[in-house]
Amino acid sequence: MDDLASKNIALLLSGGVDSSVALYELVRQGVRPDCFYIKIGPEEEEEWDCSSEEDLEMATAVSRKYGCKLEVIDCHREYWEQVTTYTMSKVRAGLTPNPDVMCNRLIKFGAFHEKQGHAYDLIATGHYAQTEEEEEKIVNSKSSNRKLTWLCTSPDPVKDQTDFLAQIYDWQLAKALFPIGHMMKEEVRLIAEREHLAPAHRRDSQGICFLGKINYNDYLRRYLGEQPGDIVELETGRKIGQHRGHWFHTIGQRKGLGLGGGPWFIVKKDINENILYVSHGYDPATAYRQVFSIRDFHSLNGQLPPASVTLKIRHTPEFLPARLEASGNGQYTVRAEAPIHGVAPGQFCVIYDADHHRCYGSGEISL
Repeated sequence: MDDLASKNIALLLSGGVDSSVALYELVRQGVRPDCFYIKIGPEEEEEWDCSSEEDLEMATAVSRKYGCKLEVIDCHREYWEQVTTYTMSKVRAGLTPNPDVMCNRLIKFGAFHEKQGHAYDLIATGHYAQTEEEEEKIVNSKSSNRKLTWLCTSPDPVKDQTDFLAQIYDWQLAKALFPIGHMMKEEVRLIAEREHLAPAHRRDSQGICFLGKINYNDYLRRYLGEQPGDIVELETGRKIGQHRGHWFHTIGQRKGLGLGGGPWFIVKKDINENILYVSHGYDPATAYRQVFSIRDFHSLNGQLPPASVTLKIRHTPEFLPARLEASGNGQYTVRAEAPIHGVAPGQFCVIYDADHHRCYGSGEISL
């Protein structure tokens, strides 16, 4: 990355410890970024318990400490029209979407860019991720080689967030700056305490991006309602319970089924008949898959992955070794070295190199 002091930088300040330390890091390097708080409130704030007021107070305190201006950017309409529409259409179809992934593409690096970010060289966030640049060698071309930007993992495997960034566009990645991406979470906490940053002792946010304290099932219920259906044991065809809507459940789920004599794992959905199929036991073979398909692979910088890769299908510290077989038009067959638990259609399969350092992008699991 070129000298940051010569860059015009916008920082997305959330009120949490990570983006607050990201601001400290920029200031330490001689940069005074313009700070922005993205406001995504629920539609009727009196009905929804949201933590945005406290977040804004914290963001205000930190920006003021370093003499940076803070502007509130209202992306409410864009979030509820784009991210919510995406989420509800997927779960209605029986899929398992990830709203946080699309929030990064559509809101943090999308709607914000349209409103303010276009005026800046770089957009900084508190994500645990890194970028690297290299020259792309263009064969048989007289023009100069272009720079490739790679999304690279954080040294903290627990906090690494490259999986949440694996659907952003190449131009968004090229403008992204992750000031704390090279740190461990413990180091970030220590800096926040040492510098007496207001959010130093705040807990990390949990749940879906921007929903605050809103329960995800309440979020789904508000838009999709309930649709009772049967829960059936896969091996015997025996009805053992009822659910309130298949969209409240995902493949691999064990808790929250309300069934006795467990454990029970959801292993299959019949969307047309509104049936959830479950298997009994602590480690049923039906809860695993070793071969599955992904579609619509999104490359972060135009580079396609090799045959030998590592991957994630959910936000965990583990990178799973696998082989990819391309079938064209962004379709791949994944052959994992070992069976993977809870592979669900609609999840993003995030692809990394064999050393799980560089991220190539992600595709949607289609089975």
